[in-house]
Amino acid sequence: MIGVYDYTVILTYLSLISGTLGIIFTVTGAGHPQLGVFFLMLSGILDAFDGKVARTKKDRTEFDKKFGIQIDSLTDLVCFGILPVTIGLAQLRIRGIFTELVKRKEYEGSYPVLILLIVIALFYVLAAMIRLAYFNSTSDEREEQMMKTGKAYFVGVPVTSAALVFPLVMIVHFFTRFDLTIFYFIIMLIEAIAFVTNIKVRKPGKVGLIVIIIIGLAEFSAFIIAYLNGSK
Repeated sequence: MIGVYDYTVILTYLSLISGTLGIIFTVTGAGHPQLGVFFLMLSGILDAFDGKVARTKKDRTEFDKKFGIQIDSLTDLVCFGILPVTIGLAQLRIRGIFTELVKRKEYEGSYPVLILLIVIALFYVLAAMIRLAYFNSTSDEREEQMMKTGKAYFVGVPVTSAALVFPLVMIVHFFTRFDLTIFYFIIMLIEAIAFVTNIKVRKPGKVGLIVIIIIGLAEFSAFIIAYLNGSK
């Protein structure tokens, strides 16, 4: 069999499965954006640890490393590129916006808004893919810079930031009961621009990574609490 199947890639595989489940839940039936957000956060948590786990294996071959880099980026595109879009579209769907636009003439004025939101969604996925491809293409340059300066930078905001940003919007939605669907797409547009903007973002060290993980776990806990209270 081709591929790698040891413990170094298991978290990445699980992250992809989580993201795919999120997409399935958001596009089937009436659409379930809340479940989509749950799997988005789960993928984010798994992604936070997959690299650390992979580096614990001391006898990794060059192929293992390259394979790990490729599957990590492909998984990121699914989990943090496509899944956030399907969550946003599911929010539109459960509010009946799609069906009402088709059935009732008085909704004709909303067509430009709907088209704009779809364009934002398409731009977001495209920007995420470009960001990930750029990240892979410049890996040698970053490694050389790291050896010279001792500092590592990202160019553009990492795609994985979606795992923190979009759940926060949904949590605010739960606690305030405001309809933040349009706001969700505005955040999506800002994120997409941030993906491809030529700005340097310092790669977090151990302390920064711990802070990010704590924030993610706090959001995850707040989401579960809000969801359970809202379903009662």
